[in-house]
Amino acid sequence: MNASRETAGLVSLVPEWRPGDGSAPAVPSLGVMPAPDAVRIRRATRADLPALGRLGAHLMRVHYEFDRRRFVEPTGNPEAGYAHFLGTQIDAGDATVLVAEGGGAVVGYVYAGIEPFSWKELRDAAGFVHDIVVDESERRTGVAAALMAAAIAWVREQGVASVMLWTAAPNDGAQRLFERLGFRRTMIEMTRDL
Repeated sequence: MNASRETAGLVSLVPEWRPGDGSAPAVPSLGVMPAPDAVRIRRATRADLPALGRLGAHLMRVHYEFDRRRFVEPTGNPEAGYAHFLGTQIDAGDATVLVAEGGGAVVGYVYAGIEPFSWKELRDAAGFVHDIVVDESERRTGVAAALMAAAIAWVREQGVASVMLWTAAPNDGAQRLFERLGFRRTMIEMTRDL
């Protein structure tokens, strides 16, 4: 894979990168604000699992409220369940979990992976952003854009030519962010209850 010097700078953010330190392309070129200087993006570790579980459970609850018939109900202890699941992905060769850390705490994460060629989806191998979530207190500060830039850089480093994601239909704010980051609408999921 031939990464440009700019892309290589983004890839070098893992395991640690601080926005604005010159090691990565400026996020404003993507049409969004850069993350605060006090936030760093790094690979998740096992020590992050409680925070990842909390954020993942929040993601479950928000999606369940979007559409209670489509999304899994967050019953029992979704924090522990999500922490366990993301713990299986931290060391996976075809996935990455990156966290945004600010003030000594995890304030967001992105989970992305590489999906193989798919006849049923009529697409080549592609990167896929499965999750992105940021604490309410850090929203609209550039943290999500910095996490997405890091995930996209990781996908590019894997030699894959595209990255995809799904977003809930009512999640207008996330859709605006993804469009500013260069994503375009390609498929529409439709559900019928039986």
